[in-house]
Amino acid sequence: LSPSLITCGSLMKLLNADYNVRLHSHDVQYGSGSGQQSVTAIDDVSEAGSYWKIMGPNGAAPCSRGKPIKCGSTVRLTHVVTKKNLHSHHFQSPLSKNYEVSAFGVDGVGDEGDDWKLHCDSSFWKRGEPFKLQHISTAGYLHISGRTFGQPISGQYEVAASKSSAYGSRWKSAEGVYVQPPEPESGNQSIERDEL
Repeated sequence: LSPSLITCGSLMKLLNADYNVRLHSHDVQYGSGSGQQSVTAIDDVSEAGSYWKIMGPNGAAPCSRGKPIKCGSTVRLTHVVTKKNLHSHHFQSPLSKNYEVSAFGVDGVGDEGDDWKLHCDSSFWKRGEPFKLQHISTAGYLHISGRTFGQPISGQYEVAASKSSAYGSRWKSAEGVYVQPPEPESGNQSIERDEL
């Protein structure tokens, strides 16, 4: 299997392919809508608050660490710093009035509003290739509206879920710690390794 595959348990930053900003969260709550932890997008490449862990869908058995993820699968993204899941629901987003995207849950445990369908063109999710995330419950696509916030998160971009999958909804994997798929088990390979 190719090392370019994105696998369960990998930690990565998601780069918006249209706006060249990274999906981000932090301990700042929305002042409207759900009042949950806000999700934005930022220019800063070095910000630790932009790492997300790739997980299986809510309520399912945990996916095996290193398992490649098929395009069309349902995934959850857990914010590494705050351990809340990328989430959406029918609250309005504060600037564009699309569906609000928030970070929700405790220690990675949330609800069905954390589930996203992965749209990509290959058989499996691959690093560097464009993909889209469609929220299961609202059918909205994770996207950048192009609008930016004022204080206290001045200059950060609004992230929302939009019924349209047009401009602003294409993402790519960026910096990260990518867990490699396990080696296929075969008698020949284990013998060769023993001889080394």
